[in-house]
Amino acid sequence: MEKPSYLKSTEDTKLFNELRKKVNQRVENISENRDIYVQIKAVLLPLVYIGLYAFALINSEKSWIYILSFILMGITLVLIYLNLIHEAAHNNIFKNKKLNGMVLQIFDFVGANSYIWKKRHIASHHAYPNVDGWDTDIEQSGLLLIIPWIKAKGIQKYQHLFFFLVYPLYLFNWMFIRDFRDFFDNNRVILKTQGAIPVVEKVKMVAYKLFYFFYQIVVPVLFFKVSIGLALGAWFLQIITASIFALFVLLPLHPLPDNAFPKLDKENGLPFSWIRHQLEVTNDLSNNNWLIRNVLGNFNFHVAHHLFPNYSYMYYNEITEEIEEFAKEHGLAYKRFPIFTALGKHVDLLRQNANNAYYILEE
Repeated sequence: MEKPSYLKSTEDTKLFNELRKKVNQRVENISENRDIYVQIKAVLLPLVYIGLYAFALINSEKSWIYILSFILMGITLVLIYLNLIHEAAHNNIFKNKKLNGMVLQIFDFVGANSYIWKKRHIASHHAYPNVDGWDTDIEQSGLLLIIPWIKAKGIQKYQHLFFFLVYPLYLFNWMFIRDFRDFFDNNRVILKTQGAIPVVEKVKMVAYKLFYFFYQIVVPVLFFKVSIGLALGAWFLQIITASIFALFVLLPLHPLPDNAFPKLDKENGLPFSWIRHQLEVTNDLSNNNWLIRNVLGNFNFHVAHHLFPNYSYMYYNEITEEIEEFAKEHGLAYKRFPIFTALGKHVDLLRQNANNAYYILEE
């Protein structure tokens, strides 16, 4: 199938080149090398994860310490994703691509798969955000309907009533279903964008998954006398905690009723130019404090990331100032909401889609 193409606009190309020049100049005038802070995290955060795991095993006779340690591992897992995995996929931590690749491989040791996730993120999500059938981040599961102009069917008509039961299972789906389907299901989006997956990557995916469950479940049971119930329960709570935390950060950025879900025409063309598409489908969060900047990887500045993914998140504050000023000057879409407002808007989207509000209006 032919890949989607953006609307060609010489004027919009000139606009983006102008914005890019302003952003490049702004970043070049920052004398401090902020990348060093992310590089420190590339060492520190994995050590925290390993330290919590070791602490849990050493104190395995105390159930509450074991469980709490695994819950904190879930939180650390998300911080590793936000600060390291995401940046390594864009080669933003080190100048050396091999070093970034080594950081990215941490994902394999915490239950996911670095190979297929990078393909999803770069070739699918960044290439076609919020485009049905091409953006893996909004790929339909059957339970929840994210695309407003698709008619809700069956249980989707009640999604606004039960979504809070589904979202905590986000990473379970990722580990047990999504990765395997992306590797072996020929109908998946990832195969449309990337083609066949090498056999060696399939073998590595299965091997890493087995190793992950070996050290998470088998090692505590066989070598530290942890009961199977405690081992499974603590791991279960780790993944639920990580799922809720991850979606708390990620959901407010794209799937909102204020953002577009552009339709492809018969020639697989998109209605917006590349720069306008990124602005129409993405929003920022108005929350900006030390915790967000230094712990959550500046995910509040998501527009900057989609327009300039080659810059580390450590520079997004200044880049966003340039984007917002430029958008106002040229009448471009730029959206920013408080995080709880954005989360409420996501629930509104689920409710509207369940009731086919947009679908009916379009008809």
